Order: sequence, then C-alpha cells, then structure tokens
Amino acid sequence: MRSNGVFKSVCPLDCPDQCGLLLHKEDGKVVKVEGDPEHPVTKGNICNKVRNMAERINDENRLKYPMKRVGAKGEGKFERISWDEAIETITSKWKTLIQTEGPESILPYSFYGNMGLLNAEGMDRRFFHRMGASQLERSICNSAGSAGYRYTMGGSYGIDPEDTIHSKLIIFWGINTVSTNMHQVALAQKARKQNGAKIVVIDVHKNQTGRLADWFIPILPGTDSALALGIMHILFAENMVDGGFLQQYTVGFEELREHVIQYAPSTVSNITGVPVDDIYKLARMYGNTSPSFIRIGNGPQHHDNGGMFVRTISCLPALTGQWIIKGGGAIKGNSGYLTVDTTKLQRPRLLKNKQTRVVNMNRLGEALLSLEPPVKSLYVYSCNPAVVAPEGQKVRKGLEREDLFVVVHDLFLTETAKYADIVLPATSSFENTDLYTSYWHHYLQIQQPVIEPYEESKSNVSVFRLLAKGMGYEDSAFEETEAEMIAEALAVRGNPCLDGIDYKNLVEKHYVKAKVKPLFPGKLRTPSGKIELYSKRMEANGYPPLPTYIPIVKDGDHPYHFIPAPNHNFLNSTFSNNQKHITLEKEPRLHMNIEDAAVAGIEDGEYVRVWNQRGECQLKVAVGENVLPGVVVTQGLWADLEGTKQLVNTLTPDRIADMGGGATFFSGRVSVEKLVTGTTRGHFPPRVDTSS
Repeated sequence: MRSNGVFKSVCPLDCPDQCGLLLHKEDGKVVKVEGDPEHPVTKGNICNKVRNMAERINDENRLKYPMKRVGAKGEGKFERISWDEAIETITSKWKTLIQTEGPESILPYSFYGNMGLLNAEGMDRRFFHRMGASQLERSICNSAGSAGYRYTMGGSYGIDPEDTIHSKLIIFWGINTVSTNMHQVALAQKARKQNGAKIVVIDVHKNQTGRLADWFIPILPGTDSALALGIMHILFAENMVDGGFLQQYTVGFEELREHVIQYAPSTVSNITGVPVDDIYKLARMYGNTSPSFIRIGNGPQHHDNGGMFVRTISCLPALTGQWIIKGGGAIKGNSGYLTVDTTKLQRPRLLKNKQTRVVNMNRLGEALLSLEPPVKSLYVYSCNPAVVAPEGQKVRKGLEREDLFVVVHDLFLTETAKYADIVLPATSSFENTDLYTSYWHHYLQIQQPVIEPYEESKSNVSVFRLLAKGMGYEDSAFEETEAEMIAEALAVRGNPCLDGIDYKNLVEKHYVKAKVKPLFPGKLRTPSGKIELYSKRMEANGYPPLPTYIPIVKDGDHPYHFIPAPNHNFLNSTFSNNQKHITLEKEPRLHMNIEDAAVAGIEDGEYVRVWNQRGECQLKVAVGENVLPGVVVTQGLWADLEGTKQLVNTLTPDRIADMGGGATFFSGRVSVEKLVTGTTRGHFPPRVDTSS
C-alpha cells in the first residue's frame, strides 16, 4: 500500500448520491477528500459532510482498542482490554445465554452508518442467522414508502436520474433535495437552464430546497396523499390523462376515475391547507407539461400513513403517460436495478429455526423494556440508537438495564456506547474492501483499502469472523474473503441489469453502470405486470385497493405537529460531534409560524420548552413564515451536549406506519411554551460523539 498519492474512492454515507471520491494521502493518512470529476453522475461535486471527512477519520477521539466498562451504565468509564479478551468475554456470555435463555435472547441492532454491502448486510447476517438470534426488522428509514411504491410499480424502479435534464417540470415532493440529494438539484438546475424547466417544491417547511423553487407549496403534515388525489380529480375531470397509456400499461384506471370524484379541490384544501386555486394551478401545470418528473422524498413516508402516501403519488406519472417520455416519470428509489444475490451474501439458510422472532427496530425501547422472553444481550454496530431511535427515553431506560449485556462496535464512543459492557473499535470505510450500490443512480462502485486500519480497529466483516470462530462455527461462509463475497454477490441470476459486471472489472474501472432499460415497453414485477392503480394484492393484505387519504393518528391533545427533519451538515447523528459541522449549523432551532408565536407570546431567538407525553426538549425558536400555523419543525439529530436538552427523539412516537413496518417520526404532536426567565436549560452528561 503506497504511503502517498491520490486514490479513487466512494462515499460510504446513507445518501442516494453515493459520490465518487478522490482521497489525497500523505504519510499514510488521508489529508484531503475531493469529489472525483470523472464520475459520470456526481462529477467532482461533494457536500460539506464529506469534504471534511479527513478530520473525522483522523480524529483523536476515535476508538483505538477494545474496552470494557468499569463505571455505571451511561457514565462512559472504560478500561483497555485486548481483542482476545473482548472476543472471549462476548462469546462466553453468548454461549451461556444460548444454553440458559435460548439464542433469541440475543438481538443485533444495526443500520447503514456504512452503506458497503459486505459490512452492512453480509458477514453480520451470516453470523446471526447461524446463531439463531432474534432477527431485526431494519425499517427505520424507507420501508413504508418502499412497500407503497411496490404495490403500484412492482419494486424500487424509477427513471434514470441522468435523464431528468430533459424534464420541463420537476416536483420535489417531501424532500429537502439541496441537503439530501444534491446532484438531483444539479440535474434540475441544468434542466432549468436548457429547457426552461420549472421547479416546484411541496413540503411542510420552506427549507433550502423550498427557497430554490420557482414555486413553494406549503402543506400540512400527513396530508400529501390527499393533495395527490385532488390532482387526480382535476386531471380526470379536465381530460388531462393519457388514455392510450392507461389502457395499455395500467390496471384500474376506470375505478380510480370514479374513486377520485370524492376528492374535490375544496375538500382537499380543507385537509391540506393548500388553497383551492393552487390545487388547480398545480394539477394543470402537471397535466399540461411534459416531460414532468416527481422526486418522491423520504419525509412524508415517516407518518402513520406513509406507505399510502408513496402508493398514491406513484400513480400520478401513469395518468399523464410520463413513463414513456424521456425525462418523465418518478424516482422514489432505484435500488431494484442494482439488486445483488442477497441469498449468497447473507446466507439465510444458516438460520435453522424459520419461526425465529422478529423485532422492529423502531420499537427498540419497548423491546428492551417489555419483550417476553426478554432480550438479554444487544449487539450494536453501524448505528447509534440512543440518538436515532424513536421514544428516546424508553431506549435509554432499556439500555440502563444491568441484566442487559451490551456490545457496541463503532468508530467513536457514541451515546449508545456509553451504555455498553464491551466497546470495539471500528474501521472507517476507507480502510475496508466493500461493494456499493446506489439507490438513486445506476452505478455500482468498489472501495478498496486506501489506508491501514486505525490503531487496533477492525471492520464488521473481520469482527464477525472472529466472533464466529469464538462461537465454534466452522461453516465455510465465515472463511470467505471480501473479494469472494463480492464475486458471489454479483453473480446474480434474474437481474440482467448486472450482466457482465464482476469483481475484476469493478477493480479495474472503480465504477460501472448497470444495463438498465426503460420500464416501458416492458413488464413490471406487479401481479398484473402493469402499473396497478387498483391493487388486488393490497386488498388481499387488508388495505384499500385504490389510493386513499387516511388521516394520521391523533397523537395526544398537543396543539402542534412536530417534524424533526434532517439538517444540512449532519447525516442523522453522523458529524454532529465534528466541530466544523457544528459551527456551520450553529445550534438547533425550532421553526414556528409567526401567528402561533404571537398567540403564545414567544419572540424570535428565545428559548422554548417543547414537550409531550414522551419527553421534552429546550430549543431556540426561529419565528417566521417557513411553516404553516400549527406546525413546528426542527432540523438535525443534535444530542447530549453538556447543559442542553436537545435530543429530539425523546418526543417522537414509536408507532409503526401503515406499511413495511416503517417509522412514524413525523406524526407526533407537541406543546411549546417560553422558558421562564431564570430557568436553567436542561443538563445531560458530557457527550463524546455520534456516528450514525
């Protein structure tokens, strides 16, 4: 491995753009991170998060060696131990639990702090399948929307984002694209310049993307499906639908035509807060502009009705025939095109008991406190549930259990790690070999080690090999090299998009575009092979077969909808420990409508108490017109800074969404009141870092 030079790399973050990178290395360290100008989609442009990645991987606060707890849980007191002692301690405890409590007493908890397939969903799955541990339903992010989209379109298939430069109308619906999908913004700007494309943003908060728009449409939380149905009402009523496309490529359009009569613009306006005239204007703009493109965001799917939201909006492009026009259609996600052989990657056949219980990750707090038989050990990696999981008070109370043996594998001593019995140091992605597949663009990418592992840190793949050996598992699945795992994953049958792509040409080229054909003419993976405006499968599963507005759950008697949205410089809790990023974000704010603030006697810049039946935060208020009356929005997962109460997930519900086991972060309600003069802001123990 060369000590100096510039090396191609890939961004590991849970972001649709999955940028190509150039890592500048001097004396064995990454000293600078740039975008790769040769990458066909990201073209050398990267965000602030990644531009400052070198500071993160060289941070002196990174974990250097395994440690065991010597203080109280949550106190953060540890002492150094060897890897041999760490593996022996963990496996001995697990062997005892398996004998006395059964393997389901052990629960893995992870998500995509690193999007590399081998480290995020490879060797770990093999290990816990072999053990027979409780399985984790990893549904905290996009599961509800993915399920809803699948009912309509058969899977995670949209248009090629590179084609959106041809669009003439671009609707960003429930997505802060500037902060979370920046290269889609670049493509939209190109379409705006060369086609005169109009950009419309529909959101609960006039964030950076809303300020970019030609037209920003504020909407009440959880009502997006009603707006989409109101648009359908007008499209049918004013004959702005493509009858030929509907006849050839859809099922149920006649039933849908009758169904949406009930969603008159006046009715929809009362539900959504969008004026009647604006509903007509938007529908006519969509019906008369081609090609038109909808970027369906993650935000609205984090409601009780999130699956139905995506199900409903995904019907719109079919009504005007956009799918057969270059630059027309939609993207919710494109991961279906890049699906590898997950059976070979994860080895589900190692799981002998097919009735092994499944725990939804959104209900971690409840699981740790109430599940029977109880969870007796928690293994956390690539995630920081003490910050990112809903019902944060429950989660921390569960982590405090003295009879819960907790292991955390991470780059830093996170909030979760402070509750651990054993802490293990993790490598960064730049120290690993891994395979990356975007869920937005159509490129696969490979990461090869650019730097040596930091101090004694190890990758997830390496640690699970050690744990397998310590448990006495002799299966050949634990002996495979990373290269062999990638080769097997790419040798997938039934996905022609990956034909001809293998480990060797990825190593040679660094990134390769999948062979994706347009969806139409063609057959979808729905039961009918067509776009299902009417879904018999939904009906069989107990859902309305047609897109339907279903109000979100009444979450107590608090007056304000509470939306804990992402901010510009963090990714979930990752980077919230980095001083550069903290300086850029300044501090968490609660955005509040000027009318609500006047009634409550709250002025801009004052600190307020935000509370409900689950917990409370204390935040600085930003008064203005960026949100509708009755709505408050904060941005970013700030946590545990000394002298603060700003852990917003103390306020969020752990209810499960309508589809896919999804989260309902955005369906909570809160009360807001000015902090009394002289009140001391809340105090939490000192915080070291967050990493996912």
